[in-house]
Amino acid sequence: MSTDRMVATRTSTDGGSVTADEPWVRRLRQAERRRNALKWGLRLLVAAVILVAWQLIGKSDPLFTSYPTAVAQAAWDEITSGALLSAIARSFEILALGLLLGIVVGVVVGLIIGRYSLVASSIEWIISALNATPLLAIIPLVIVWFGLGMESKVVTVFILTVFSMLLNTAAGVHEVEQNVLDVSRAFVASESQVFRKIILPSAVPFIMTGLRISIGRALIGTVAAEFFTGISGLGGLIQKYGASYQTDYMLVPVLTLMLLGVLLTGLARWLENVVAPWRERTR
Repeated sequence: MSTDRMVATRTSTDGGSVTADEPWVRRLRQAERRRNALKWGLRLLVAAVILVAWQLIGKSDPLFTSYPTAVAQAAWDEITSGALLSAIARSFEILALGLLLGIVVGVVVGLIIGRYSLVASSIEWIISALNATPLLAIIPLVIVWFGLGMESKVVTVFILTVFSMLLNTAAGVHEVEQNVLDVSRAFVASESQVFRKIILPSAVPFIMTGLRISIGRALIGTVAAEFFTGISGLGGLIQKYGASYQTDYMLVPVLTLMLLGVLLTGLARWLENVVAPWRERTR
């Protein structure tokens, strides 16, 4: 809990106003700053240990593991040549389109099957079967239907992301307490009002959880699509440099995908705090 929230709690409990000049407020803020400094210090220490160990181990056998300084030089070469930035742009386009489509379809269908039990009983078994089907078994069929262009890559990402959005959204709808729905019926609330004011706010935290899961799955789907449906993007770079045993160059797109996943997940957490601030307060 941050200092501001603790101050707000003290204010609401005591019923009086609290100023930043009070000694206990200053002590809390100092403690929070020390805690943040310790947290980032430990993160940097762990990163430094990993990099040093990687450097020492990688230099002993650079063909299989490479090492940080070689990867940094390879990254500079790929950036200056434009290959990395061009691959990022192509991969991000596929990821964004497939993820957006998966979010929209997953949320809409999840709200419907979560709300209407008759619809859920009719199609839940199909959703479970499709969700359990391995992606590698579906990609050849996707290629037959959509070819090797952009469409097949977007569909691959969509298939990997839609079910996590759908199932999490439906779980959020199921979390709505029945007595709240009974009260809404007693006040003759319309179905649209029930969705907007009761069901959707309850499902928002679950939707955001599904989004964080979907980001990782979308990255996997993007690389898989680029492997199997045409050599392009970051997946194409991984396959190109891996085939020629250029481990240092191959690790650059791999680390780029990791960084992209961290950034997108952080963005999803920030968005969750914006659309569902009450969830942050309860942690």
